Amino acid sequence: MSNVKIKSIEVYHPENVVGNEFFIEHFKKYDKDIAGMLKAFGKEKRYLINNDRENTLTMGIEAAKKALRSAGITGKDIDCIIFSSQMPEYSFPTQALIVHKYIEGKDEAMCTDSNTNCVGMLVAFDNAARYLQNNKHTKRALIIGADYTSIHCRKDDEMTYPVFGDGACAMVIEKTDEESGFIDSVYKTNSDEWDLVKFPACGLSKIYDSSIYDRQLHWTPFDGSFIGEFANESVHKLLDRHNMKIEDIKAYCFSQFAFPIITSCSQAMGEDLSKFIYIGNKYGYTGTSSPFIALYEGIKNGTIQRGDNVCLWSVGTNWTTCAIMLKY
Repeated sequence: MSNVKIKSIEVYHPENVVGNEFFIEHFKKYDKDIAGMLKAFGKEKRYLINNDRENTLTMGIEAAKKALRSAGITGKDIDCIIFSSQMPEYSFPTQALIVHKYIEGKDEAMCTDSNTNCVGMLVAFDNAARYLQNNKHTKRALIIGADYTSIHCRKDDEMTYPVFGDGACAMVIEKTDEESGFIDSVYKTNSDEWDLVKFPACGLSKIYDSSIYDRQLHWTPFDGSFIGEFANESVHKLLDRHNMKIEDIKAYCFSQFAFPIITSCSQAMGEDLSKFIYIGNKYGYTGTSSPFIALYEGIKNGTIQRGDNVCLWSVGTNWTTCAIMLKY
């Protein structure tokens, strides 16, 4: 069976940069002092859409075009397009179909959207890699993760409005005979508290009811103390499966929701914090794409190089976690 490696990875974000001071002043109107929370979360700035031209789809298209250029290929070379988003611009048609149009994809390409919330791009990568490995007629896939979340956040909710950033990541993966690429994945799910985070809060069947106010993202604060142990268990399961040691891992690209997630995982795993890439201070929390934007930044600054083992992990609302091991 062929290996599947990342050929190229690129990021697109809006030009508009918003610092913490805007949100600190904003929440004073609600008698809330969020300066300490933002510092604890490791947030400094984020890219936010401030025009009517950009959205989840347009950001995804731009990231996809950049990834194709970096790979030195065209849309005609792509056999599969998967677009991961929890805030798609359209339900009909799929975002992937529209991307196919804008990259001038070939007729034989498979196009599909996926949504596993904040763990979505990891799941899309997992599915795409296994699809390529098990289909002898395919060679390359284009995976896109994008979320325009800021527009859907309640402006009185300090857990979402100042935390999220808007952005997209895209990558081309391809079959290879090299000893590199996707290694394996593991999942862990607990659905007992499924209703803590909902969008739209009222449910799609009620969005046209004018008597209902709460159509935006509903976020109930939750106890995230389980996260470190969940991640630790998943990583060690992957290591055991493939006779690897934790010392074999060069870098970790985990959820960028808040810096305490990084420190919790570092402590639970007994790993040095320097091995965990954190970019949430620069991008805000970009949802589905966040582990891969961390990967992109790690590659860009030289922390991650070809041949390095990298572990990616994230958690999707309430709760599905996915860990992926790969050799970049």
